Amino acid sequence: MEQMEPILRQGLETLGLPTDAIPQLQRYAELLLETNKVMNLTAITDPGDVATLHFLDCAALLTLADFRGKSVVDVGTGAGFPGMPLRLVEPSIRLTLLDSLGKRVNFLQTVCDELGLTDVACIHGRAEEFAAQHRGGYDLAVSRAVASLPVLAELCLPLVKVGGSFLAMKSVDSDQELSAAETALRTLGGETAQIRDYEIPGTDVRHRLVLVKKIRETPKKYPRLFAKIKKNPL
Repeated sequence: MEQMEPILRQGLETLGLPTDAIPQLQRYAELLLETNKVMNLTAITDPGDVATLHFLDCAALLTLADFRGKSVVDVGTGAGFPGMPLRLVEPSIRLTLLDSLGKRVNFLQTVCDELGLTDVACIHGRAEEFAAQHRGGYDLAVSRAVASLPVLAELCLPLVKVGGSFLAMKSVDSDQELSAAETALRTLGGETAQIRDYEIPGTDVRHRLVLVKKIRETPKKYPRLFAKIKKNPL
């Protein structure tokens, strides 16, 4: 893991972010790669690539939106992305990690216990059921999940307070998807506020952050059951 330290330090400094979290990020990487030998958590297994394509990719969001002191829910977090790197680099975040697979949630709880993060909630649950129970409970919802934007929006926007935001990590080739999602966003009480493309430090990889502002309450009938969301996206 020693090779991660200079990559993380240079990358965080390039982003203008503090470097205090590097030891915790390195320990997180150790746990991730060790557990990945027995559980499918990530296809990225080179420590240097974990540093850039996971940690710095997620940390870059801190330069594109204000997370300080915010309540944040990471929907479909998987191995903890983007939520865990965001929380480690910006400790004032009040974080909830949500995933439907119990083994992933158990892994995340192990990471939190190992790193002494007593204020991070690791929740095993389906996103649509959690959203129905926690409407308007968060300043920000974030997702790096691979679902289409209309599907993610229906799962995430109900969780966000009016005046808060839903942040989706997407590829730079997502123009068509963004256009197709406009109706869904309006229906759910949101509007696209910003589309920010960024380069991951130390790489030539460019990704996109879609920031959707919550401008009014999401109608009570959303989110629907996931089978309906998937079969008939807004």
